[in-house]
Amino acid sequence: MELLIEQYKQGYSMILKEIEGLTEEQFLFKPSEKDWSIREIIIHISDAELVHIHRMKAVLSENNPVLTAFDQDLWTTRLKSQQVDHQLYLELFKTMRESFQPILLQLTDQDYLRIGTHNQDGQLTFKEIFEHSIEHIDTHIGQIRRVKSLFR
Repeated sequence: MELLIEQYKQGYSMILKEIEGLTEEQFLFKPSEKDWSIREIIIHISDAELVHIHRMKAVLSENNPVLTAFDQDLWTTRLKSQQVDHQLYLELFKTMRESFQPILLQLTDQDYLRIGTHNQDGQLTFKEIFEHSIEHIDTHIGQIRRVKSLFR
């Protein structure tokens, strides 16, 4: 579990490294109408972290809680993520990750096996949710790289 916790800790610095030196124009660039800009990706990462932490806390403290999905595309468009300060969301992401780390350090092996029931994906263990939150960053770093490569 120590390796997972270390990977979790690295999420923020990995994002910072990927966006270092980008211009405002690059943050706002959308390869197509349906694609997200780097700004929207960053805000989505923070939104998803909020959801992941809620799910993890629910699983750790409640007996088989219901975990609900969210429509990431609607959150991005209806909440006008393209017009929001991504720096604020980066700080929020950093703070959420840092605030959850002391909880992670106290977990037992049994805690990692606790479950919740996702309304679309069925039963999930804490460990599965935690691993997903880590993998989520890798996925979106790949997406940021793709957007950067298409910027002209």
